[in-house]
Amino acid sequence: MKRFIEGEERGQGTLLPEHLDDYVTEDNPVRVVDVFVEELDLASMGFTRVPPAKTGRPAYYPAVLLKLYIYGYLNRIQSSRPLEREAQRNVELMWLTGRLAPDFKTIANFRKDNGKAIGKVCRQFVVLCQQLDLFSDAVVAIDGSKFKAVNSSDRNFTDAKLKRRMAEIEANIGRYLAELDTDRQEPGTANSKSVRLNDKIATMKSQMATLKEIEAKLIETGETQISLTDPDARSMMTRGSGIVGYNVQTAVDTKHHLIVEHEVTNNGSDRDQLSGMAKKARTAIGTTTLTAIADRGYFKGEEILACHEAGISVLVPPTKTSGAKADGRFDKADFIYDLQKNEYCCPAGESLIWRFASVEKGMKNHRYWSSNCKACPLKHKCTPSLQRRVTRWEHQDVLDEMQARLEQTPDAMRIRRSTVEHPYGTIKAWMGATHFLTKGLERVKAEMSLHVLAYNFRRLMAILGIQGMLAAIRAYAHFLTPQASFWALFLLALLRTPKRNYDVWSPSLSFRIGPGARNSALSPCF
Repeated sequence: MKRFIEGEERGQGTLLPEHLDDYVTEDNPVRVVDVFVEELDLASMGFTRVPPAKTGRPAYYPAVLLKLYIYGYLNRIQSSRPLEREAQRNVELMWLTGRLAPDFKTIANFRKDNGKAIGKVCRQFVVLCQQLDLFSDAVVAIDGSKFKAVNSSDRNFTDAKLKRRMAEIEANIGRYLAELDTDRQEPGTANSKSVRLNDKIATMKSQMATLKEIEAKLIETGETQISLTDPDARSMMTRGSGIVGYNVQTAVDTKHHLIVEHEVTNNGSDRDQLSGMAKKARTAIGTTTLTAIADRGYFKGEEILACHEAGISVLVPPTKTSGAKADGRFDKADFIYDLQKNEYCCPAGESLIWRFASVEKGMKNHRYWSSNCKACPLKHKCTPSLQRRVTRWEHQDVLDEMQARLEQTPDAMRIRRSTVEHPYGTIKAWMGATHFLTKGLERVKAEMSLHVLAYNFRRLMAILGIQGMLAAIRAYAHFLTPQASFWALFLLALLRTPKRNYDVWSPSLSFRIGPGARNSALSPCF
């Protein structure tokens, strides 16, 4: 074929075959995966089979399978069977695993048996980002999102759903029996219809027996709902509908949009998650102070108080539970509290004095009202009741301080939205329509840790570049080595510089980070 670019003949041999390393460029992300995993202490993280067994068939080293999974999640390949195929045909994976091609069962068992260790790898990567001073602002945005489990809504049951299904089956059985009693067709036709109806009745009775077994199991467990395919999955409300799945909580750094902390729970509500996520995020960042931003779904007095007592500053808009303002009446914000007198002043200028205190759901509340409400000319704008009563929580001053901070930070919710919602959209796009592939809370946690690790990998590559990330990993790995500590500290300081400055310096200062320098100390080249 003339005048076209021609390829090589498939059967043509070469005297000096190419090395596999020649097919992987120096700025290929697969090199980052290789260096990162090689520098991990897999035994201390709890990976199984790190010390090889003395007898039996040799197993795959856990580092090989961990590299395989990280590469797969970076390239949207999460299932064990596609990973098995890629290991046999993908040149990058051949380079990464040394031409090893584990079968799908081995790949799947690794994720199943090392869930907690995979979570520690994800946290170790966050520690690396912390050492690079990427969390210097100490501000995180917290949010939760619902992810689908391997359990359809038809195989999730609550007490109300069971009773509704049983009532439907009883109604169907009654209708079929009525058709049998009133059938006046020809004998041949009537006989075939009778057989068909009897089969339907038998099917309905079988379904009724199954539902009664599920009801007995639900009563035995004491849970409010039960899932048959994935026992840990729960039905949760989402916008417009509900799904059977898990609630994934994340704390995302507002400066570089790295996921600092994540948690998977089967509790569909976010109200009890704020303090726990904020404290974990502060530990991961390694700072004594932290500012956490969340939406109004996290507003709960006890959680905000717990953050305040822990020294964490939170910004959460209050929930609007009263319809007074919507009806054109005065809102609670229109009543001004006087700390010295311990009373409220209403819009009409009357004083609402303290009456009594009560404990409701573990919270001590104080009640205030005035005795002059009946004769007040503004009563129609205040309350339809005899008196307008105002309730004040004993720690209301903590909520008032938070409200003052919110007013001083009008763009807090915009920052939250632009920070924490993007990772959810990206990860769900990587997952596809089915979201999680594994069953059980512990296995789902391992799967989510791999997704978070892959997302943070991508973010750090965008921040530092491939060569910068390779240098950062090597510097962190050699941080405690005496002969390399100086250059490690120097390189970490360099990488903490903004990327635009790093790009300016990099032509004049480089480090040997080739494949041969994997286990050697950093050596500067000027």
